[in-house]
Amino acid sequence: MQSNRFVEELCSLSFENTFNPYSHRCEVYDYADAPKRRTATLAAMLDAACQVEVDAIWIGRDLGYRGGRRTGLALTDDVHIQQHAARWDITARRPTKGGVVAERTASIIWALLTRIESPIFLWNVFPLHPHEADDCFSNRSHNAREREAGEDLLFALVELLEPKRLIAIGNDAAAAAQRIADDIPTYKVRHPSYGGQNDFIAQISELYSLDEVRPIGRLL
Repeated sequence: MQSNRFVEELCSLSFENTFNPYSHRCEVYDYADAPKRRTATLAAMLDAACQVEVDAIWIGRDLGYRGGRRTGLALTDDVHIQQHAARWDITARRPTKGGVVAERTASIIWALLTRIESPIFLWNVFPLHPHEADDCFSNRSHNAREREAGEDLLFALVELLEPKRLIAIGNDAAAAAQRIADDIPTYKVRHPSYGGQNDFIAQISELYSLDEVRPIGRLL
């Protein structure tokens, strides 16, 4: 699958109680052309990643309402959208208006990425924002049907970018990575939320030789 086809498939995804930032507009926070801005940024980032040897795809679970729902970029909030774009030597127009919103997970991720020069692509098992039925500004775990669609796109992304390894952030990401790419070295790290921050930092530091920390286990 070529990058333009990948983006088209992503834009076409639609599920109940989900927000697709590449085709949906938030009436509260988005500029009128926010979906186009998010799609253009992601498309440019994919094209740039296709031109280099990608060290790893870091895989999270879903887009969150304070992060990827707004930016259209996995594990990236308003605070870090320009920094994310700069890593791929592209420009990004912020899709949301009003004050800048920070996300805790994104803050931890980017505190480490600023110390790593390797080409790293960020993605999620389910690349949309799943939310509760009565609250679009909430987060929920994706369901089995959503996971299946997400894994199809994750498989296509791995084929497109041909990364040297996958870094699975959390159990859901690890399970998905094993299902779609059992021939690529895959490492599971603790998700930084819910008390996992120190373990996550230590494990990523081990993988990228940032500090002297305890060993990390490779998935079999």
